[in-house]
Amino acid sequence: MIRPTSRRTVLTTALAVAAATGVAGAAPADAASSPPLPPPLPEALVDNAFWTSYADWSAGTTEGTRAVAGARPALVIAEPAGRTDYTDPHTGKVTTWEYATWTSPRHRSRVPATEVIASWNAHTPSGTWLRIELSGRYADGTDTPWYVMGRWTSGDGEDDIRRTSLDGQSDGRSSVWTDTWAVDAPASGERLVSYLLRLTLHRRPGSGLTPLVHRVGAMASDVPDRFTVPASTPRLARELSVPRYSQEIHIGQYPEYDNGGEAWCSPTSAQMIIEYWGRRPTAEQLAWVNPAFADPQVCHAARYTYDYQYEGCGNWPFSAAYAATYRDIGSAVTRLGSLTEAETLIRAGIPLITSQSFLKEELTGAGYGTSGHLMTLIGFTADGDVIANDPNSPDNPAVRRVYRRAEWETVWLRTKRYNATGKVVSGTGGVCYVFWPAEPSSAQRTALRSVGLL
Repeated sequence: MIRPTSRRTVLTTALAVAAATGVAGAAPADAASSPPLPPPLPEALVDNAFWTSYADWSAGTTEGTRAVAGARPALVIAEPAGRTDYTDPHTGKVTTWEYATWTSPRHRSRVPATEVIASWNAHTPSGTWLRIELSGRYADGTDTPWYVMGRWTSGDGEDDIRRTSLDGQSDGRSSVWTDTWAVDAPASGERLVSYLLRLTLHRRPGSGLTPLVHRVGAMASDVPDRFTVPASTPRLARELSVPRYSQEIHIGQYPEYDNGGEAWCSPTSAQMIIEYWGRRPTAEQLAWVNPAFADPQVCHAARYTYDYQYEGCGNWPFSAAYAATYRDIGSAVTRLGSLTEAETLIRAGIPLITSQSFLKEELTGAGYGTSGHLMTLIGFTADGDVIANDPNSPDNPAVRRVYRRAEWETVWLRTKRYNATGKVVSGTGGVCYVFWPAEPSSAQRTALRSVGLL
């Protein structure tokens, strides 16, 4: 679970008060016998936009970058646009880097937004890294500054920066809180209507190396204030065979990564789904982990999702980006509007990681309360209840849980709730991250497109 005093919890409280082989998990033959799923709700609360094809990369404004064609197109450094010194705030080390940039075409969101979360898929060889930035335009036509949404690298060696978000960014109308751009006062009517994304690719001078960026985009949303949500009608009974890992068996291990397993819900959930898709770290990559520790790949996931500013492993885009460092996995952060949309993904064989917060009595069978927790949604019972792999379990066999549909849907989709002291705080409003094969099946492609991810 995310620590109760995490910076994201402080943010959401303030906002509420202010206003390696073949792909696993293929669809089984019995999937076709399920009744057809209804279309998504007509009201648009979420807008997704992503750049990933050769044409997408070619449509952007470049300074030293170029698009590379192929089975999985990428953006790379062609000729550096210049050099810059970067002082790593977490090590104090000053390093000179070559850089090149790519700026997206302006995207006009179909949803005038109160929040935007960027996500990306990339590979960064040692000695390279990315900066991801966003500049938005308000409804009155004025622009935000360029906000840093992440300084990211897949590694953490001597030649790498420390992966980090950047707190303290604001123009007096909007701010960035860890991984989320947010309007400061949503009740005022302030909204973002369009935005640009900018990538800056860095490498050691003269190295000839380059990051490879396969995908970048953002989810813009304006989910209304709500303590409850209408219950959706069950349409699907199916359970995906997702590996089960407990975060709790890692308590006390590698406390430098957010106090060990106690707070590793996000990397533990990510590792479950990465392995569902047939990928996992190699023995060489796991050699640093104490051999006495069970499930060393969970320790690995925690280390390589860790955000040095946030001081935790719960940065949503960093977790999605980690998954995409594995061969032929795509990922994104988004919001869904109902369990009906989640059923669409499960029907196609795609599990998802969801973020929710609740009191102990609000989710029957959980046995705990939390100000923020990630778990994997892996299916639905014949009665429509949610089957989840909940990493906040005493051991791996106990990870599979069944939660009441209406309760689970509410704690996931609501944007406001009461905490244990009766104070109004915020929920995540349906945040989830989704991982899928880089070459999805026809059914998977249709499902991903229906929720705005392709």
